[in-house]
Amino acid sequence: MTLHRRKESIVEYGRQLIASGLTTGTGGNLSILDPDQARILITPSGVAYDAMSPADVVVMDMDGGIIEGRRKPSSEWNFHVALYRKRPDIHAVVHTHSVYATTLACLHWEIPAVHYLVGFAGRKVPLAPYATYGTEELARNVAESIGPANAVLLANHGLVAVGPDLPRAFNTAEEIEFVARLYYLARAAGEPQLLSDDEMDRVIEKFKNYGPNTGTLDD
Repeated sequence: MTLHRRKESIVEYGRQLIASGLTTGTGGNLSILDPDQARILITPSGVAYDAMSPADVVVMDMDGGIIEGRRKPSSEWNFHVALYRKRPDIHAVVHTHSVYATTLACLHWEIPAVHYLVGFAGRKVPLAPYATYGTEELARNVAESIGPANAVLLANHGLVAVGPDLPRAFNTAEEIEFVARLYYLARAAGEPQLLSDDEMDRVIEKFKNYGPNTGTLDD
């Protein structure tokens, strides 16, 4: 994929953040890692998604230095870098302020295996301790808390989803928001019954073959 196409992808999925209700205003951020060139493409700070163009996307090195771009990078760029450094399987990061995931983050609840779709993240969605946005402390908390999962809640803040590419990271953010809503409603009605670790391991294994050419989740 060319540099320009990566920039277009950032813009496209930024607009989907708003269209899907995963954030409001200029909240949240997205990035893609180009591992061959050791560079990160990330949304700019304070630019509305519907007004963003590929020229607004900032290209950074792994130390946070700006390689290309006329804008400031997202104020959260340091936890993107921390995640890429932590796990070589992560090539995209999506940060949202989706309502139900953020509600659980404000309650300091992890998301357990209340529904098999939590398998998009892993056996559960862990919770990172609170730290002020844009700080090195938050970056450390996120990188230390995510473990092997593909999503992590940020206490009193929001959700971070990761993946091998931007479509899959975005899909994880959508699915975990759905599960967060289910979990909140189930807790409001009673005590939800959770799936076992063994069942979640089976689900996660099945997800490895999930895609447009391999059937549906219910096959």
